[in-house]
Amino acid sequence: MTVFQLPSLSPEILLRFTPTPLDFTNRRRINFFRPLSAIGDSQSGAPDSESPNQMFILGMGFVGGLFAQQLKEADWVVSGTCRSDSKKKEWEKRGINLHPFSADSPEWSLLDSVKDYTHLLISIPPLADIGDPMLRNVELLRDKLSSGNLRWLCYLSSTSVYGDCGGAWVDENHPPNPKTQSAKVRLAAEEGWLSLGRDLGVSTQILRLGGIYGPGRSAIDTLLKQERLSEGQKRRASRKFTSRVHVEDICQVLKAATEKPSSGEIYNVVDDDPAPREEVFEYALELIEKRWPGIINTKPFPFLYESREESSLRGEKRVRNKHMKNKLGVKLIYPSYKSGLQSIVENMDNPF
Repeated sequence: MTVFQLPSLSPEILLRFTPTPLDFTNRRRINFFRPLSAIGDSQSGAPDSESPNQMFILGMGFVGGLFAQQLKEADWVVSGTCRSDSKKKEWEKRGINLHPFSADSPEWSLLDSVKDYTHLLISIPPLADIGDPMLRNVELLRDKLSSGNLRWLCYLSSTSVYGDCGGAWVDENHPPNPKTQSAKVRLAAEEGWLSLGRDLGVSTQILRLGGIYGPGRSAIDTLLKQERLSEGQKRRASRKFTSRVHVEDICQVLKAATEKPSSGEIYNVVDDDPAPREEVFEYALELIEKRWPGIINTKPFPFLYESREESSLRGEKRVRNKHMKNKLGVKLIYPSYKSGLQSIVENMDNPF
């Protein structure tokens, strides 16, 4: 169906962008938030017209939250959206002002704030029934952003758009073939943001992320909670290949993308080891038993195995990341789930 074909990209687009290098240093140990005493009384949120670096993040979740804090520490002006007043208050204590946002019923006056920023990161997943919430009113979105300061936008997508590839290696040139409804609306959202970026003449990039993990959201954390795995988790664990990426590596790719603007570029953001989830959980269990002997009473095995139909829907594939490395010059901090999980365990002072 033509709705899932990526639009042709014009090489003649002029970009309104002058890259300003960021300075992210000493990021080996993840520190999501600085102490409140280090933040001071100032609030980030109102763009300074003299600042060349102003980022608005639609969706301050696991990825957006870490990236926002890194940007703030690099002296960017940062704001974005959250889903509740309680989250807004939490972020205000950390020095970042957010706007409450509901994907079901967007408040379009938000665009009056968004248009004043130079950079826009979209980290809101599309809804199964309506697609991307911001693209529901694309004419208004285009009108507002065209009269503002935007020079760069990036949409966080998913490798699920490739569909089932029978375990073959795929790169960005592989035709998308989404099978699930969520993957289909992801691809439609990619097309929408690429089209909008072309219309605006700004640097527009798509990051297709693998399964995201990091501190507080990993196999280590799942096992330490000692909760029963859901049926879905057990079935996903039986897949032969699962592409994943550490949240800190996503942030360094985003950093590189701001420094190397492009016209309609798509990047696979995954690590080098598309290992099965069962293997990952087994290794996580080894690390836990070595660090805290006897803490795990019951092992979350065996896993359930998907039917051929279920496996086809979820998609068996191995995703290449060479384009990300070559074009953006990224060297992964955690090239494998092993180094990523080791870092998480080492930095857990007292998980109990």
